[in-house]
Amino acid sequence: MIKPHGGAALTPLYVEDADERREMATQAQSLNSVLLSSAGAANAVMLGAGYFTPLSGFMDQADAMSVADSMRTGAGLFWPIPILCLADTTERIAPGQFIALRDPNVDGNPVLAVLEVDNAETLSEQDMAHLSEKIYRTTDAAHPGVAAFKNQGRKLLSGAVKVLNFSYFKTEFAETFRTAVEIRAAIKRRGWKKTVAFQTRNPMHRAHEELCRIAMQRVGANGCVIHMLLGKLKRGDIPATVRAAAISKMVELYFPKNTVIIAGYGFDMLYAGPREAVLHAIFRQNMGATHFIIGRDHAGVGDYYGEFDAQTIFDDEVADGELAIEIFRADHTAYSRKLNKVVMMREAPNHAPEDFVLLSGTKVREMLSNGIAPPPQFSRPEVAQILMDYYRAK
Repeated sequence: MIKPHGGAALTPLYVEDADERREMATQAQSLNSVLLSSAGAANAVMLGAGYFTPLSGFMDQADAMSVADSMRTGAGLFWPIPILCLADTTERIAPGQFIALRDPNVDGNPVLAVLEVDNAETLSEQDMAHLSEKIYRTTDAAHPGVAAFKNQGRKLLSGAVKVLNFSYFKTEFAETFRTAVEIRAAIKRRGWKKTVAFQTRNPMHRAHEELCRIAMQRVGANGCVIHMLLGKLKRGDIPATVRAAAISKMVELYFPKNTVIIAGYGFDMLYAGPREAVLHAIFRQNMGATHFIIGRDHAGVGDYYGEFDAQTIFDDEVADGELAIEIFRADHTAYSRKLNKVVMMREAPNHAPEDFVLLSGTKVREMLSNGIAPPPQFSRPEVAQILMDYYRAK
């Protein structure tokens, strides 16, 4: 199988031994503690699940700035986005201490992980602005990723971490949440030599479905992992449970058996566009995918990024050999009335806009809210029914 990023084996930071885990959880109750932000908790979950291999914990200020400026840690590891533990206060915390990191997303704020503190630093306003500009390409507080970043606090804790649970993801999404270790094992069991990964934070329409099929055919893949983000989104996005039900129905009815794995991962969307696309590629390599689909405005929001910036970053800023996973570059995909099939629009010459079935997200939401199914060329009727039921209940 494809090797994990930066080494020969995954390095999940979850404490597998149940006895050790219980003992650490008990001892953690007497430790100084910090309430994580949602983003910090998601970073801990991803570290625990092996997606952020080969990192051993949270980055310090020097590594954060190095990654922001050059997409490399101080030790030379290729990495696109700083993995940080930011807090409002670090009183009574000093290097060498073990501290409990508490979960903001679960009632009672249980201990999510234990951090051995290497350093406790304070980021200045200028530091925060610099990181924001490099990661998000903007400091505009209207950008949801920038807003979430600025609200995490400026006290930066770094060091090795041991993860004791997977927050709410393992309980609320028991049928969907999978670690990188579990997905890699599932791919190996199936004997897939080439595996395509598809990122989604939305329900999948016909265009998404066919894009997975096109990518599998062109790279000669044995299977596809439809990998859903399960963490925090922006206001108005469809909940993960509804997305999972819609995607499961689509796969059940329209893909051959044993060619698709549906899985979810516990991370908050950053909306960091090109930099986030590179991070997505790294953790898809870690879970065992050989190819990763990146389409128009991948991980984008609003008009902060060019339509294909998330593809060109792999040409302009990712040197050969940095990643083992290959990128499948996709165009906007839509149903062609002329050809009676879904196509990538750049591959459909002699087409006018009206030759495609194109609907805006606003229009689709309006139709679903009113109990009107989008045309079958746009959305599978069984998928549309699940979404209409959700909007009616809402």
